[in-house]
This record gives sequence, C-alpha cells and structure tokens, in this order.
Amino acid sequence: MQISLRPLTLDDVAAVHEWAALPESCRYQAWGPNTYEQTEAYVRSVVAAPPGRHVFAVRAGGEVVGTAELRLHGPSTAEIAYAVHPRVWGRGIATAAARELLRRGFGEHRRHRIFGTCDPRNTASAAVLRKIGMRYEGRMRGTVLLRDGWRDSDLYAILADD
Repeated sequence: MQISLRPLTLDDVAAVHEWAALPESCRYQAWGPNTYEQTEAYVRSVVAAPPGRHVFAVRAGGEVVGTAELRLHGPSTAEIAYAVHPRVWGRGIATAAARELLRRGFGEHRRHRIFGTCDPRNTASAAVLRKIGMRYEGRMRGTVLLRDGWRDSDLYAILADD
C-alpha cells in the first residue's frame, strides 16, 4: 500500500486517538489505552519535541492511520518506532513507514546505524524489522514496565553499508 509521512501536528490528535485508545494497539507498550487527554498530551509533546526527535503522521488512503518516529542519538545512530491503527494491520503500512524512516535516517541524517526494539511477544513488529533488513542482535532483559510486569526488548539493527 502507498503511504506518505508528514510531520505530526495538533490537527492529528483525533486520528491518533482512534488507535491510541484501543487495548490491542498498546498491548506491548508502556502507554495506553489512552484517554483523549493523554493522546492530546502525547501529540503536543512531539509537536514541541527537541531537534533530533522526528515524529510523523503515516498517511494511507487519504487518512492518518499511524505514526512513525525517527529519533537521532548522537552523531551516528538513530532509532525507529511505529504504530499503526489495527484496522489496517497486515497491509504493509508499518513496513513501508519503517523503510521510509531508514531512507531518511541513512540519507538525510547520514546515520551509520539504525536500530529498533520490540516486545518479544510482538511477532508482527519483529517481522517488520526483519523485512526492512534489520538483523536480530539480542534480547535486553527487563527494559519496560507494562501493565503485566517487566518486559524484555528484542533489539534489531541495520548499518548503512548492510
């Protein structure tokens, strides 16, 4: 599916809240399900984010269906993250957004290494990271406190010359 990324704006609060309020969207996240006020606070925080944190609205079919983030760490590394509305899961939107984040990270921001993490139980997110060419580098133990306790994070990364 064809997607585009543009900077997230305050006008996107309602669209982001459509999935941020759903339990299935945040099952493997430390946030959510969000109230409208929590979603609005999140969007306000990323709109006002410092340089180095780039949060985008993911558009497909003329509407905002997700978010994608490229976070720059130091002079050579970046991290990617993404969230997509469950009603469009399985359509390649997260993969397309993640590929675009890599393109921007390696191209515009000249990063040497880009990484992403996911809950080991989130097999769909792990599949996205593998599809975009990232390699599994290992499991970090007890990295995020969720509603059901501490979770591990699987680490994936790709280098500019991979």
